[in-house]
Amino acid sequence: MFTGSCVALVTPFKNNEVDKEKLRELVEFHLSNGTDAILPCGTTGESATLSYEEHIEVIRIVVETVKKRIPVIAGTGSNSTRETYELTKHAKEIGADAVLLVAPYYNKPTQKGLYEHYSFIAKNVDIPIIIYNIPGRTGVNISPETIISLAKAHKNVIGVKEASGSIDQVSEIVRNTAELNFSVFSGDDSLTLPILAVGGKGVISVIANILPRDTHNLCEYWFKGDVKKAQELHLKMFPLVKALFIETNPIPIKAAMGMLGLCSDELRLPLVPMEEKNREKLYQALKNYGLVE
Repeated sequence: MFTGSCVALVTPFKNNEVDKEKLRELVEFHLSNGTDAILPCGTTGESATLSYEEHIEVIRIVVETVKKRIPVIAGTGSNSTRETYELTKHAKEIGADAVLLVAPYYNKPTQKGLYEHYSFIAKNVDIPIIIYNIPGRTGVNISPETIISLAKAHKNVIGVKEASGSIDQVSEIVRNTAELNFSVFSGDDSLTLPILAVGGKGVISVIANILPRDTHNLCEYWFKGDVKKAQELHLKMFPLVKALFIETNPIPIKAAMGMLGLCSDELRLPLVPMEEKNREKLYQALKNYGLVE
């Protein structure tokens, strides 16, 4: 589907409505700055607070703006298998190239329930599927065994966004899917380089919203065998990555984009603006990186 950097795109708001014009501008910003794929309606896109109609509209706008220049991977996961199916079906009809399906949150399914959830979507919607494992958000970890079984059972289950924080888990998945058409992508910007080192194919990134070129370059350096440059860029980005997670994502990345004039820092409740002391820390991290004066 892609290698390198896929931006987990923010959803810009204006007066509590989706800012469609700014959304198109952000897509063009990424197309001109080396982003390898684009993901609307993920966690960073505040998908949980988008209405069903808004969810579909955001995906449609991104697909229409991209015009097949890079892959569009639509976030269509939910804690309801039926809703996941409906969103995924619509994303395919709109023209998305693939979907990212977060593990069903809150209801904490068993591993068998997780397997059946993803299998149902894979069997009923003919579109490439990337599993999204983020136990810190969902309350459940998708085990390597479940991910490996899904990859072996369904040709359209083509990858996983791994945000478990476990390099052991990533290694186990990579080791057991090496012969398949299956990719592991980092779901943590601070772990992109370590995950590439054990066989990952890239990152689905938060920081790429403000550093699209550097996030792309980090991956490209690695794939070209320039480990030193990849390591240097990783270490340069690391303090800013940490600053972008001092409060719940996407609060800090939205704040950073506001500071950089990329889009409004407006959020939807229950997310609220950053505390002032944390805004100061974030601004200093942006300044240290050379993004603001």
